[in-house]
Amino acid sequence: MLIGWGGLLAGCADLGYYRQAAVGQWRLLDARQPVADLLADPATAPELRQRLATAQTLRAFASAELALPDNGSYRTYADLQRPWVVKNVFAAPELSLEPRRWCFWIIGCLSYRGYFDVAAAELLAGELRAAGDDVYLADIPAYSTLGWFDDPLLNTFIQWPTARLAELLFHELAHQRLYIDDDSAFNEAFATAVGRLGTARWLAQYATEQERADYAADLGRREQFLHLAASARERLMAAYAGSGNKADKQADKQRILAELRERYQALKREWGGYAGYDRWFAQDLNNAKLAGVSTYHRQVPAFMALFEREQQDFAAFYRAAAMIGQLPPAEREARLQELSSAHPPAKLVHRDPLFSKR
Repeated sequence: MLIGWGGLLAGCADLGYYRQAAVGQWRLLDARQPVADLLADPATAPELRQRLATAQTLRAFASAELALPDNGSYRTYADLQRPWVVKNVFAAPELSLEPRRWCFWIIGCLSYRGYFDVAAAELLAGELRAAGDDVYLADIPAYSTLGWFDDPLLNTFIQWPTARLAELLFHELAHQRLYIDDDSAFNEAFATAVGRLGTARWLAQYATEQERADYAADLGRREQFLHLAASARERLMAAYAGSGNKADKQADKQRILAELRERYQALKREWGGYAGYDRWFAQDLNNAKLAGVSTYHRQVPAFMALFEREQQDFAAFYRAAAMIGQLPPAEREARLQELSSAHPPAKLVHRDPLFSKR
């Protein structure tokens, strides 16, 4: 995720946004403490000490085994005294799944806008809703500054289960390894794939069978959720592209979203009552939220296929991904689609090569 960093690079025409982003980033960096100092401090709470030690082991693994950047990122810790680091605004038209985009210096255009200032995020969300857009205001636990600063570990995610913590750290470091201007879908899918593949490599080498099984079950639920969301997206796209009038399309939209909620309830029963997505379904279930899910996951199968093509060699995988990233946008999309067809999404969950010993 590249959420907060975009604010620091915004144009001067939006000085209020620039100001809140710069202040928020400075406060975050000012709150950092070296992990080594915290581990040596007897006053550090035992649970936090254990999680910081685990994070440092994952951090070393990322560079040694996954060819991810070896720098100062995630070697410090900051407690922000809140459960999120930024608020992220997604928006899309009422009858479209094409997300709104905001453009910034250096990093190009993104399909979201991130805020440290809650009031400012809510103000933008309100303005977009008043203009007729669907809006999703998301709590974001982490983001990457693309290596411009040494990103810290945060209280917003340090207590996550080890496999999920690993996935997040590898995801964020992947943004430092490869970033393509003006292509959020490419960048997020690439980082998502690296996070999953790196976590699978970690689990294969260091985890128990139960830990591997737990992660596979978690990943399986995520894949089922993504399939559910993708199905709703396809039905909405068909409805919006149809010949009906605006009122008909609005009615179709509400029916499809209601059916999506019903299908989720059925999926929960299949999961034995697991309620991890209840909050996601509870508010802002609309085009903006579904567009955001697509941004992060639609192209993941292509990168999984590319990793297999490169013989599960991370350095070769990064080189190949970078070559695709340099293609013109239409050719890039076509190449990723070609790769996706060789690796259906359903195969992401229990593929033995991901969990094989290296």
